[in-house]
Amino acid sequence: MFRSPGKRNLVLGLLLVMVTLAVYNTVSRNGFVGYDDEGYVTENPHVQAGLSWGTISWAFTTWEMANWHPLTWLSHAFDCQLFRLNAAGHHYTSLLLHAINALLLFLILQWFTGYTARSLMVAALFALHPLNVESVVWVAERKNVLCMLFLLLALAGYGWYVRKPGIARYLVVAVLFAAGLMSKPMVITLPLLLLLLDYWPLGRMRLAGNEESYEQASRGGLPFAASTQPLSRLCLEKIPLLMLSAGSAAITMIAQSVGGAVVTTAEVSPLLRLENAIVCYVVYIQKMVWPSRLVPIYPFPHGVPAWQVASSAIVLFAVTLAVLKYRETRYLFVGWFWFLGTMVPMIGLVQVGNQAMADRYAYLPLIGLFVIIVWGMGELASVRHIKAKYLATAGVCVLCGLSAVTRMQLPYWQDGFSLWTHTLAVSPQNFVAENNLGVTLIKHGRRDEAIPHFRTASALEPADPTSQLNLGIYAQEQGDLKQAAARYEWVLQLTTNTQLLTSAHSNLGSVYFALRDYTRARQNYESALKLNVVAPVVLRDMGLLAQKSGDWNQAIYYFARWVAVEPSDVGYLLLSHALDQGKREQEAKLSYQQAVRFSNDINQAQQRASQLMAQ
Repeated sequence: MFRSPGKRNLVLGLLLVMVTLAVYNTVSRNGFVGYDDEGYVTENPHVQAGLSWGTISWAFTTWEMANWHPLTWLSHAFDCQLFRLNAAGHHYTSLLLHAINALLLFLILQWFTGYTARSLMVAALFALHPLNVESVVWVAERKNVLCMLFLLLALAGYGWYVRKPGIARYLVVAVLFAAGLMSKPMVITLPLLLLLLDYWPLGRMRLAGNEESYEQASRGGLPFAASTQPLSRLCLEKIPLLMLSAGSAAITMIAQSVGGAVVTTAEVSPLLRLENAIVCYVVYIQKMVWPSRLVPIYPFPHGVPAWQVASSAIVLFAVTLAVLKYRETRYLFVGWFWFLGTMVPMIGLVQVGNQAMADRYAYLPLIGLFVIIVWGMGELASVRHIKAKYLATAGVCVLCGLSAVTRMQLPYWQDGFSLWTHTLAVSPQNFVAENNLGVTLIKHGRRDEAIPHFRTASALEPADPTSQLNLGIYAQEQGDLKQAAARYEWVLQLTTNTQLLTSAHSNLGSVYFALRDYTRARQNYESALKLNVVAPVVLRDMGLLAQKSGDWNQAIYYFARWVAVEPSDVGYLLLSHALDQGKREQEAKLSYQQAVRFSNDINQAQQRASQLMAQ
């Protein structure tokens, strides 16, 4: 069975997939964690509609969740079509994608380098490392495993192109790259990766003044290309792909700006971003070597100790100098700059969100470090004449240890309560975790237990708009409208996030509506509607305000939009009344019939409609 290289690779690849599925098997017990899962799946009507033409059109035109990733939306819609809201199905799709990614990584490395055992070890580290758990078991992070699939297929397509260059084969690479960008712009650095692969292991790059043979320079790698080319020509070859990268970068910045996800330089200075980036590079390496205290969010610091920045900078500078000095050992050069380069879009120089770093950002960059470690150990074993069986035993022990830690991480992602309780146990000063645990408690009907967590979050980070919004909602529910209004006004000053602004404006409008300050209520409702995030209560109250002013056409317009988004007996009754007052009797009768169809108790619904009109 192992005599044929093709059969051997097939068996080893299937073994890799089976081990990956076995290690992650308990993910089937996990549910949705309520951390962006609502926006991506559980409360997204477009996604839940499945693969309809309406969903496809929406996926390619929406900026929802501050991103443009239509293929990710369609993958979630496909899952909903197959599994509805059965979380196990959604989890297994992500797990299968991750297992396929590990298989592709193994096959591509083996194809490019000729090394089977080393390629298998790199792929196994990728498949089983605990830092990658977040990308696999968090449903909302489907975009990570999906874009990696297309990136790896693009690398395979590039190998096909290198064997026999041609426009058709180049177009295959470009199409796969575009698909990756439409899943998540994390793969924007593909042109850089292709240049690195040209240097090693593909052996396409001819550097001026360097006449050494490729095989000697690669220290054991196998030449893949039949001929070498100057660096300048290889760079020109990547220009069409760079144009795709530039287009994706522009679209991403627009989407994140529209969604209010980009943090301004006034909020976080460029110097602090640079300091945080330097430190985080080293922290990612530390967590690769010793994956402990892993949490879904590491809040951005207000400041970084100078000693920490200096020591991290020294480490990065020293490693880079060493890699450049020993650049004839090409896998060191390629692995290190793979790590540094692919991390740039996520390292925080352009700050998006409130995280300093995130485990999911290491999904692609860690491959470079894995290559350095595995090829380095292989070279060391060869020089020291260490038998392969000892090296294999050590590798299996490492993989078993990593698998055990990965298995330990899976229950933390079982639900929101488990996730955020664990996060606070590991990171007790984490205001994001306090907020999310509070939200989770509210969803379980434990509001009184949730409020202290919002207050703690507010104390830890007074400028956090989420905790201020939640405290405003609590004050509004308790009848303290003055405090609620103050909290909402503060949120409007603190954030540019579209979702938070919509909630603050709509809730503030409700406060003023209750206070019978209809002018301010209308102003805030109109501000909420301009943000293009549909809030049913806003449509309802705008209809009521139009009704109070006697503008029945406006009332009809808003009530009709309300029932289209959130059909109910009360909504159709209000629409029926407005249509009747607007002298559209036939339509009013049809609307009343809809109210009867939706209602379990039409008399009770009429009482509720009368109460709303009397406010």
